[in-house]
Amino acid sequence: MLNYNKYRRFETINFKERTWPNNSIEKAPIWCSVDLRDGNQALINPMNIDEKIEFFNLLVKLGFKEIEVGFPSASQIEYDFLRRLIDENYIPDDVVVQVLTQARPHLIEKTFEALKGVKQAIVHIYNSTSVLQRDVVFNMSKDEIKEIAIEGTELVKKYASDFEGKIFLEYSPESFTGTEVEYALEVCDAVADVWGASQDNKIIINLPSTVQMDTPNIFADQIEYMCRNFKNRDRVIVSVHPHNDRGTGVADAELALLAGADRVEGTLFGNGERTGNVDILTVAYNMFSHGVNPMLNLENINEIIEIYERCVKIPVHVRHPYAGNLVFTAFSGSHQDAINKGMKKYEERGSKLWEVPYLPVDPSDLGREYEPLVRINSQSGKGGVAFVMDHCFGYKLPKAMQQEFAEVVQKISEVKGEVQPNEILEAFKKEYLDLDEPFKLINMSISDVDHGSNETTKVKAKIKYNNVEIDIEGVGNGPIDSLGKALYNSKLINISIMDYKEHALSKGSEAEAAAYVYMKRNDIDKKTFGVGVDSNITRASIKSIISAINRLYKL
Repeated sequence: MLNYNKYRRFETINFKERTWPNNSIEKAPIWCSVDLRDGNQALINPMNIDEKIEFFNLLVKLGFKEIEVGFPSASQIEYDFLRRLIDENYIPDDVVVQVLTQARPHLIEKTFEALKGVKQAIVHIYNSTSVLQRDVVFNMSKDEIKEIAIEGTELVKKYASDFEGKIFLEYSPESFTGTEVEYALEVCDAVADVWGASQDNKIIINLPSTVQMDTPNIFADQIEYMCRNFKNRDRVIVSVHPHNDRGTGVADAELALLAGADRVEGTLFGNGERTGNVDILTVAYNMFSHGVNPMLNLENINEIIEIYERCVKIPVHVRHPYAGNLVFTAFSGSHQDAINKGMKKYEERGSKLWEVPYLPVDPSDLGREYEPLVRINSQSGKGGVAFVMDHCFGYKLPKAMQQEFAEVVQKISEVKGEVQPNEILEAFKKEYLDLDEPFKLINMSISDVDHGSNETTKVKAKIKYNNVEIDIEGVGNGPIDSLGKALYNSKLINISIMDYKEHALSKGSEAEAAAYVYMKRNDIDKKTFGVGVDSNITRASIKSIISAINRLYKL
């Protein structure tokens, strides 16, 4: 049995004044990507400089205006990377690079050396403030820990005063989630005072969930407490940096925004130390799915995945929200049926609002294709097969026919597992389009007649039945009815035509039409569909009748 008595909750806040549960996310926060620092340092094989530059260019293309590029005072490759960004003019004027440094004189000096020539930058300093770290790592009092933060701020302020570019300060009370909120507030206010923060010279106070220690609602309480109790809220940009130890990084970020946070630091697909950081893409797509502009250019998820996987060398999980290969794919028959019906209603109504069951967003808005939405295996049903036939090949199977053909596909899937769309099409051709036994149409002529009634069409045809050619003739109210009567008059068959539908094929062969006939064999009360495809709708109709007859009378 797990020794759960070994662990206990660290009580950081009791905040009954909370208001965040009544709020909603109405706009995007300031986004800051930390892929090139926090994400990169978590890789088994960190990115080389060329990969870093490609990734930086991707982040710029996606619309990030704040990008943390590394820890230049701690690593030569990160120092050299920052210098290339500056010397080769990779940094757009509207993008601010961010660098991390510990609050030590020689490290801050080297950081500013690496930044020389940059137009604007965020210098991010931090020190751990948690109860546990004060005790077991630093063995320092609260005042001593606060003094580290103050001294670091004074050093950055000193170097910034002589720096040609604009310097913004970001301060993080690292391990904020394990810090008493009253003490965290005391330290952050002290840092803001020393920096001389004001409404016109704001400071970024980053409140990291360095290690997730509680449920997301507790993190939201901590954030709202800080936002409501800063000495001067207008001088502070409140930032959060959620990790994902408890698997709730996205929830931490979203609830923090409800609680008043202005800014979110995270990574693409949640890469980062241990279980990773908050996945900025998921938070942004979540906003998008609620009609909120995420202020990022995320319309081509496949390009993002391709560059990410090549540079980071970590595959995106097939079930990853929005990006996973299978997240817009349904195998369940009931899900497939609902998606199929929902897509049809959406297209019929011409609605501007996306409302399709099981699909929170339109995959095409993310650059995803419709074809993989439904994949067919033994768990699938008629709706899924109908969806594949429609969206992959343009066949809009009549509702009554969907179950009939689904049973054909079901037998295939029970033998081989997943059935690919091209295999479904081949089964369709075999079952309906390529049948020429026991009846085969050799030739046919159609002419108009005047019987003084509804019977205005005469059909003469030569058919081959069990390798014997037979001439048949019939008069009816159209080619389909006339051919049916001609076959009935031949005494070879006893059928009734119960329903008929036709449409133009919309995929692959725009000039062709598909016809579907529902037919009954009267002598044994057997019913089935036949399908015909031709560039001429009349010929397609005739082919559908021969198809149905062959299914009814096949040996």
